[in-house]
Amino acid sequence: MGGGGMSEAAEATEAPAGGGHSVRTGCPPRPSDAMWRRCLCLRDRWRRLLNQPSGGPTAIVRTGANIPSLSRAYAPPAERKRFYQNVSITQGEGGFEINLDHRKLKTPQAKLFTVPSEALAIAVATEWDCQQDTIKFYTMHLTTLCNTSLDNPTQRNKDQLIRAAVKFLDTDTICYRVEEPETLVELQKNEWDPIITWAEKRYGVEIGSSTSIMGPNIPDRTREVLVSHLASYSMWALQGIEFVVSQLKSMVLTLGLIDLRLTVEQAVLLSRLEEEYQIQKWGNVEWAHDYELQELRARTAAGALFVHLCSESTTIRHKLLQD
Repeated sequence: MGGGGMSEAAEATEAPAGGGHSVRTGCPPRPSDAMWRRCLCLRDRWRRLLNQPSGGPTAIVRTGANIPSLSRAYAPPAERKRFYQNVSITQGEGGFEINLDHRKLKTPQAKLFTVPSEALAIAVATEWDCQQDTIKFYTMHLTTLCNTSLDNPTQRNKDQLIRAAVKFLDTDTICYRVEEPETLVELQKNEWDPIITWAEKRYGVEIGSSTSIMGPNIPDRTREVLVSHLASYSMWALQGIEFVVSQLKSMVLTLGLIDLRLTVEQAVLLSRLEEEYQIQKWGNVEWAHDYELQELRARTAAGALFVHLCSESTTIRHKLLQD
């Protein structure tokens, strides 16, 4: 399409990335008026978020020779009416490409949207094919991660990505422990200690935990071993790993998830252990906790899948995603 309509290349942009069953135990004291007001405020906030989602890619239309700036390309997203019928993938010189009808998908910086494996291409194409009358860009986490990998908006190299991920050890969620109440202390010990023990044996390092506000003292050798381990991943996979680490706020849980020691549900639950404890004790805020939990699961699952698909070396039979 040309002129004032859509461009020949459909483009997607990326923005910086963010219900389990809970059981009320006992009868907590009646909340104060201030607490009720806080709950209502949180409820209204999350209802607004449901109507105005944040994060994820934004579709844009290029007109003439104007190319969106980086700030525009990574602006907050909006929904858009679906403008294509069929989604397919083709193999090009640089990898696998996504086609919306006969238009090639491009990144926010107008680069050809090309991914390293056919498995990842099919997964991304499925995200686009699953959109209904309205394209909900904030649900397309794999597309977002691909855009980040292709455009590298923060201009970081492989070593910087690795060290950014390993730095999370200093504030790793499961390494910080409370001193009270005793029930939460015991819960953290029973749920988190086995994962730390697994990671220490798996990588031959020391991690530990601490109740100090300064956190545990992570040995330099531990950092060196994990840096060496992460160096075996590609730049694309490292983007996914750092994304998962930032979601779970834990390098240890991310390693457990990527290594298939944990499922997505387990990793997310362990990353929210104290929050879930408080929810079980006091109950959850309408909309807020369920929405946050489901969104965290979706992002974490997408990140973990992205890592594995970027490491996929087997060529999958060409598949056209259309009726």
